[in-house]
Amino acid sequence: MTDLLSTYGLPLVSALIAGALIGLEREWRGRAAGFRTHILVCLSSTLLMLASTSQGAWDFSVLPGQAVIADPTRMAHGILTGIGFLCAGVIFRAGFSIHGLTTAASLWTVSALGILFGAGLFWLGWTGALATLAVLTALKLVSRRVPDRTVVDVAVSWDAKSAGTAGAVEAALSQADPEPRRLRLELIEDGRLSRQSWRLTVRSRELAALAERIRSVKGVAGFDLAPRDD
Repeated sequence: MTDLLSTYGLPLVSALIAGALIGLEREWRGRAAGFRTHILVCLSSTLLMLASTSQGAWDFSVLPGQAVIADPTRMAHGILTGIGFLCAGVIFRAGFSIHGLTTAASLWTVSALGILFGAGLFWLGWTGALATLAVLTALKLVSRRVPDRTVVDVAVSWDAKSAGTAGAVEAALSQADPEPRRLRLELIEDGRLSRQSWRLTVRSRELAALAERIRSVKGVAGFDLAPRDD
């Protein structure tokens, strides 16, 4: 019984706790992949690694003269590859903004932690779990003390026949970012409107003032500000 607890119980409990702690942080921030998802990813990775390291106990037969060679590293490669598809599912694009990168990275990380626990590398696994929590929580607090700048994608529409509107809009954007990066220019509404997109790096508290400057430009028919987030 003691051997079973140390061989299987300790890795599974470690995976449950580590996945829960990291998932709780994501859940608290309102991410789609939160508490339960992170637990399941970490737990399933541990279960598969435990199964791969115990291939001698598998109930199957082989052809005479052949032997089964256990290679847990293949299982680890397969787990991380499979989790990559799950991670891709939490990354999505809204307009020009991309969301979910940090959550995808945390899912991939808890999968790696589950592999470590399943392989019996508890010290390394818990070091990684604590480091992950530090990155997600403590460094988030540190980032608040750093000058708060964010990348914003701006799309502005105006009458295609309006002369000078594009220059006036870019002048308004330049007050927030001296070098706004042009992304795309297109005609919409059957060619009646021009739509230009830029990418800027601005202070978060300046977003309201930026929106007001764009709104005040003569000829602007509409605009969209999309801060990029994880």
